[in-house]
Parts: sequence; C-alpha cells; structure tokens
Amino acid sequence: MKTPAELKYSKDHEWARQEGDVVFIGITDYAQGELGEIVYVDVTTEGETLEADEVFGSIEAVKTVSDLMMPIAGEVLEVNPDLEEQPELVNSDPYGAGWIIKVKAANAADFDNLLSAAEYEKLIAQ
Repeated sequence: MKTPAELKYSKDHEWARQEGDVVFIGITDYAQGELGEIVYVDVTTEGETLEADEVFGSIEAVKTVSDLMMPIAGEVLEVNPDLEEQPELVNSDPYGAGWIIKVKAANAADFDNLLSAAEYEKLIAQ
C-alpha cells in the first residue's frame, strides 16, 4: 500500500495534493483496496462550494457504495473526465490518473490541517 509523503490525507481516506491554488482530491490506496473494484464514480457537485467534511459525490464498487467527503472547504472546479469511461483508474492509479476532483480551496490553511502521510498510516494501522 502506498502513502506518498508529498500528499495530505483526511480521516475519511481522501488524499489532497496542492498545485498552486488548486487542490486535487482522490481516495487513498488503502480506501480503494478496501472498496475493491470501482465500477462508477458519481460527482454532481461541480461548480458548487462545499465545506470540509461535506459529501461531494459517491463511489461505487462491485459490492458497496461509499460517500466521497471533502477534505477541505472549497469550490469544486472540475471532475476527472476520464473516470466516466474508466472508473477503474481509481484502483490502478489512485494518486495519479485516478484523481477525482479539482478544488479551489476556500482557505489555504485547511490543507495544512490535514494528516501527514505518517499520521494517516498510524490511523489505518489501528
């Protein structure tokens, strides 16, 4: 299981990567492994401004559906268009091509308040 050190993590198993004033968000390698084969990603909040811990969409695996939670507050700028045809990218490349949304952060400090890779690894080890 991979937990890249350059990313930040939420307790709900989302990761966040800041690039300028845009934050890419997806689910962690741990989360995709727990969910199993991803068959559909449903995000209908593009263009909306959401608070941290609000649901921004859902992810459907063969056996379950899980809510996707905002790790930070911000405006959902874009949904990964590749996931429409290839939702399995979340399984095969959760930290790269399998990103789910791009967000314009409402407060840059929110990003700093997320978990580090080491803190996230402790969380999932419990």
